[in-house]
Amino acid sequence: MRYLAIAILPLTLVACTAEPAEEPAVEETPAAAEAPEMTTANGTGPGTYDVTLEDGTASVMETSADGTYVATAADGSQISGTWAVVDGKSCFTPTGEDGLCWTEGERGADGSFTATSDEGTTVTVKPRAAEAAD
Repeated sequence: MRYLAIAILPLTLVACTAEPAEEPAVEETPAAAEAPEMTTANGTGPGTYDVTLEDGTASVMETSADGTYVATAADGSQISGTWAVVDGKSCFTPTGEDGLCWTEGERGADGSFTATSDEGTTVTVKPRAAEAAD
């Protein structure tokens, strides 16, 4: 009898143990609405652009949807920083320096446009061929 009680005790404990609590339901939250793509003042989206000054000096500007950019000069030197649209102008602020804002003209059929800085400098901006189709 004693052996029977020892054998039944574990079964009794298992049978008397409360059901494990159900895990709390995790409420599904709707996915955050995607923010609209960041664009310059004239509606140009992020991408890689050839930028040419009036004297022919060329550089490459890569703008990103997160508001950052990298400009690479012909000699390979780079400037990076942030960009945003302020008062209808596209403003680029190099890291650790004062920014400069540009008034952009309308985009042509190939996506190119001119932009004039608040200081009076004019540049021609043209999307790279691979991005012109976007």
